[in-house]
Formats: sequence, C-alpha cells, structure tokens
Amino acid sequence: QVQLVESGGGLVQAGGSLRLSCTTSASIFSISAVGWYRQAPGKLRELVAGITGGGRTNYADSVVGRFTISRDNSKKTVTLQMNNLNPDDTAAYYCALGRYFDVRGLGGIDYWGHGTQVTVSS
Repeated sequence: QVQLVESGGGLVQAGGSLRLSCTTSASIFSISAVGWYRQAPGKLRELVAGITGGGRTNYADSVVGRFTISRDNSKKTVTLQMNNLNPDDTAAYYCALGRYFDVRGLGGIDYWGHGTQVTVSS
C-alpha cells in the first residue's frame, strides 16, 4: 500500500526555519507532481508550493521568497524548506502526489499524507 509520510514539523519562533520532508514508496513518484498544502484551524486547505515531475515549481504568493520546494527522485522525497516563518504559517502541512498543476492547484491527486504540524510562536 502506497504511503506518503511527512516529517519535520514542530514548534519554532517567528523568524526561524523548518525543513519538511515527504517520502513515498509510490513507483510513479518520479513522474508525479507533488504539492505541499496547509490547513489552519477554521481555514480552507491551501496549496503552498508544488513541483512537477520535471522540476518546475510554483508557490503561493504568501510564501514566495521564504519557502523552497525541491525533490530527489532517487530518494522519492520532496522537501519544503521554510525560512523566516511567521505565526500565519502555523498549520498542519500535508503533501500530496498528483498528476499536474492547474489554476485550481494539484490535479489528479492519487495520494495524501497524514500531515505534520507546524507551529510558529510570536
């Protein structure tokens, strides 16, 4: 059974950094698009960053210049480096494995992870 496993969440002070990882056993990983989503209490889930199988990246406006997404196909891992965190970044972060990105976000999602909590204190 394919799993997506997120790690790296935690508690950090404003201005700090965290590095999230998403690892999978999915055989289709190298050709898949991967997205990092987040959901804060009372808010809708939003796409924070995404990377295509070819390595093209996209970011939400709120994280441009602070977050960097990357992938290592040999390790079947996608990493989200988060710098200069602020309390508005507090949320549960999820990775998802899909087929493509469009204006609505990641499409053709095959798998979701269970999430990792990021808490930024002021």
